Amino acid sequence: ISMTPLVQWVATAALTFGAAAAGYLAYKALFCKDKCCKSMVNVDVQKDNPKVVHAFDMEDLGDKAVYCRCWRSKKFPFCDGAHTKHNEETGDNVGPLIIKKKES
Repeated sequence: ISMTPLVQWVATAALTFGAAAAGYLAYKALFCKDKCCKSMVNVDVQKDNPKVVHAFDMEDLGDKAVYCRCWRSKKFPFCDGAHTKHNEETGDNVGPLIIKKKES
């Protein structure tokens, strides 16, 4: 059976794409089950603790408190705007947690 060059190209492209997809799925299934293949959210905040936890009394917050949710703030757990750079570098859309008193 003779094929036109276009049909040959389409068949080759489909075969290549299929093989690449199968290889990627096999890699993910076989090699990415441990921690080394997963990205960490907390890269440097209190790494000596088994779990980072902060608790605040509502009375101590004042009128407004702004907390970091990207884990990149140098003032963690408070936001210093580091999420802006993080979002630009990663394409993420994370922002701070803002807690404020309800106005009467």
